[in-house]
Amino acid sequence: MSVAFSEIYDHSVDTLVIGAGHAGLAASYCLTQRSIDHVVLERGEVANSWRHERWDSLKLFTPNWQAQLPGYGYSGNDPDGFMAVKDVIDFIDEYAVRNNAPIQTSTTVMAVSLTKTGYRVETNRGTWHCRSIVIASGACNSAVIPKFAESLPADIRQLSARDYRNPGQLKEGAVIVVGASATGLQLAEEIFRAGHAVTLATGEHVRLPRLYRGRDIQWWMHATGLLDEGLADIDDINRVRRLPSPQLVGSHRHDILDLNALTGLGIRLVGRWMAVNNDVAQFSGSLPNVCALADLKMNRLLNAIDQWVEETGRSDEFEPSHRFESTRIDELPCLGLNFEKENIQNVIWATGYRPDYSWLNVPVLDKKGWIKHQGGVADTPGMYVLGMPFLRCRKSSFIHGIEDDARFVTDHLDNYLKKEN
Repeated sequence: MSVAFSEIYDHSVDTLVIGAGHAGLAASYCLTQRSIDHVVLERGEVANSWRHERWDSLKLFTPNWQAQLPGYGYSGNDPDGFMAVKDVIDFIDEYAVRNNAPIQTSTTVMAVSLTKTGYRVETNRGTWHCRSIVIASGACNSAVIPKFAESLPADIRQLSARDYRNPGQLKEGAVIVVGASATGLQLAEEIFRAGHAVTLATGEHVRLPRLYRGRDIQWWMHATGLLDEGLADIDDINRVRRLPSPQLVGSHRHDILDLNALTGLGIRLVGRWMAVNNDVAQFSGSLPNVCALADLKMNRLLNAIDQWVEETGRSDEFEPSHRFESTRIDELPCLGLNFEKENIQNVIWATGYRPDYSWLNVPVLDKKGWIKHQGGVADTPGMYVLGMPFLRCRKSSFIHGIEDDARFVTDHLDNYLKKEN
């Protein structure tokens, strides 16, 4: 529910939470459990990015049984199914209502700065003062688009995955989808099935099967403990946090959506898009190596699963071990496409996102513009962050991973406030 603060110009609270998505609402639930006075500020509506920044046909690639938040979880009759966008919105909405979360909607944070007693937060509806702050505004505020996009012919329609809704937005003609994460593959398939010739520009990616030995890959990741791998288990945490989402799609048939599935339809693969030169898109020649590496890493994961099955003595519970076909690549991958000759009229940038902290006037950002933190505890007293990739462990990237993160962060926050009294 929303809190009416229409006449507030200056207000104080122990803790401010920025963002009313699943992460901010999980923080609110945990703060309420600790009787910490707080308010959640939201620039739009509850679950705003799900309402306004997702394509129409999107489904989560995590099964419904993984839809878990602190004190609340999926209770439907299809635990192995996958939520559509409307289902996710309803799920988060219901969570906010059940918890009577103190949310102020339509409140845009314009500036956050340090004070002697905490933080000053300026919004379009007045100023707040707080002793601590939880930033849960998400990692997907701005699309990452390469600089050379400005060199594309002016008549080509360019959309980021954040702005794309459905094929009806596209011009007649061919499409280049840039990026081979879960998003890029799903959009390439949808656009191809809508009647467009599609080229998929492919860089580093994470290949995963939807099903293995009769179980969903997320079941295996959970059962083997891989989703619980933490910061101490990772050599280069910054690199892992920037990895693209795995090549998975949520469907009632539990389809495998990988590069082989797309080329089987008739979608053309090229390497990473590197530049534009004289109306020609130029692609890297490293496609075979990139795909071979993704295959290798997938097989390492499958080996780890097989080893776990053997060590636990559970072989009889699952289908036999097997391996998947290597990614099929043309002997001479295409290195360049002329926009006019190929009738390329559209480009979809599924090249990732970054957070937007342009309002954060606190020296806590790294060179890439991300908040510096240790497991959600920012590098400045009383500031915390939630809802980021691999915040504390692999499952941090998924809805069900927020509970452990939120409880850890709010426990630290509670101790901080007590010490400051």
